[in-house]
Amino acid sequence: MTVLVTGATGNVGRRVVDRLLAAGTQVRALTRRPEAAGLPGDVEVLRGDLADSDALAKALAGVDSVFLFPVPEGVEAFVDRAKAAGVRRVVVLSSKAVEFADGNAIGERHRVIEEAVEAGGFEWTFLRPGAFATNTLAWADSIRTEGVVREPFVDAQQTPIHEDDIAAVAATALLEDGHAGAAYALSGPEALTVREQVQAISAAIGREVGLEEQTLEQARAHMVAEGVPEAIVDALLSYGAQNVENAAPPVRTVEQVAGRPARTFAQWAVDHADDFR
Repeated sequence: MTVLVTGATGNVGRRVVDRLLAAGTQVRALTRRPEAAGLPGDVEVLRGDLADSDALAKALAGVDSVFLFPVPEGVEAFVDRAKAAGVRRVVVLSSKAVEFADGNAIGERHRVIEEAVEAGGFEWTFLRPGAFATNTLAWADSIRTEGVVREPFVDAQQTPIHEDDIAAVAATALLEDGHAGAAYALSGPEALTVREQVQAISAAIGREVGLEEQTLEQARAHMVAEGVPEAIVDALLSYGAQNVENAAPPVRTVEQVAGRPARTFAQWAVDHADDFR
C-alpha cells in the first residue's frame, strides 16, 4: 500500500511520514521543494502542490490513502484527481474551529476542505485538534533574546496537543479500518493557562521566562505586522477571549484511537527545549 502525504515537511506531516515508514508502508510526499525536504531516503519525493494538476495526478497514481494537509486552494482539483486515481481513504488535518457556529475565518477555511472531501465519496477521517503545542514556538525568538513572552489573555486556558500525538492518530486512521466517517476532536491531556505553559518552558530550559500581558491593540498590531490576515487575527483574539471563561475540557481521543495517553505540554517543552535556548 502506498500513502501520499501532503505537507510532509511540516510539524505534523513529518511525524506522519516517520510513523508510516515504521509500519513498513510505502510513503510518497508532494512538496514544492524536494531538494530542501530533508525526508528519509525511503520516501518517494515529488515536486508540486495541490494547485499543480499534472504533479498531483502523478503523485496520486497508485495511491491507496492520502494524508491531506489543509490547503483550501486546489482542494476541488485534489478530490477530482484522487477519485480518478482510485484513492480509497483520505485523512484530513482539520481544526476544532469547524465546530464553532460563529463563522470565523479559520473554521470556514477548514470546513471548505471537509465538505469537498466528504462529497468525494472517500473513506474519510477528519482530525480536529484545538491548540497545537507547536504554536508556542512563536515565542521562541523573544524567549531567546529577551527572556520574555508577550501575549493577551494570559489566563485563558488551552489543551495544547503534541504534534506526534496528532500524527499517531493520523497514522492509525490511515493504516487501520474502523475510522471511516469519524471526525476526531483532539487535545492534549490537560487544560493549561498561558502562564502555566510559560512555566513549563521555563522548567524545560532551566531558566526563568517572564510573561507580559498585551492589550488587544498590541496583540492585534503584532500579529498584523507578522503578516497574519486580519480575519485570522479576529478569530484568534476571539478564541482567546472565550477561553478565559469557557475553555473546552481535554478529550481522550489520542488514547482511545492510538492506544496510549496523549503527551503533556511539559513533555512537549522538554522535546523542544533547544528551540527556546
